[in-house]
Amino acid sequence: LPLAGCPLRIKGKEKFVKGQTCIVVCNHNGLIDVPVTSPGIPGGNKTIAKIEMAKVPLFGMMYRTGSVLVDRKSEASRRESFVKMKEALDMGLHMCIYPEGTRNKSAEPLKSFHDGAFRLAMTTGKAIVPAIIFHSRTIMPAGKPFYMRPHPLAMHFLDPVAPAPEDTVESLKQKVFTLMRDYYVKGSR
Repeated sequence: LPLAGCPLRIKGKEKFVKGQTCIVVCNHNGLIDVPVTSPGIPGGNKTIAKIEMAKVPLFGMMYRTGSVLVDRKSEASRRESFVKMKEALDMGLHMCIYPEGTRNKSAEPLKSFHDGAFRLAMTTGKAIVPAIIFHSRTIMPAGKPFYMRPHPLAMHFLDPVAPAPEDTVESLKQKVFTLMRDYYVKGSR
């Protein structure tokens, strides 16, 4: 990243507790987000990725190795990916999920979140560590394939959110969404 003119500054690595795996949820504004988060998350981790990414030359090999692949059109594949995410957590790996589901191309700070990351947290009891990536949309704007503009990147990890006994998937999702949206808006000023 520094050689491409995109140095990365990470803030909040101390939010991770040694020996405890967690579910990292990140905003998703550009294709560069996955190459930023995978090495940026302290400790071993896997990400969830759409199966189509495995077909991309060179990057496809990395996706197959470091990701839980899912065919979003297949209910069976979605169920199987949930099992594989639990297995990754059990193996001592963090699970990185983009709850928006796909890149946010809207003018809103975040798109609405899907349930998967929050259902995984409720099922496993693992804490969620929200993460905000700043400037990936500037570096790789949607609609400009094979375009990359040099610009510094930042990734900030926020305080972990552990599922409480009174939480539901919906309440946990809303709690994390509000934290991330407010932090993103404040940090973008």
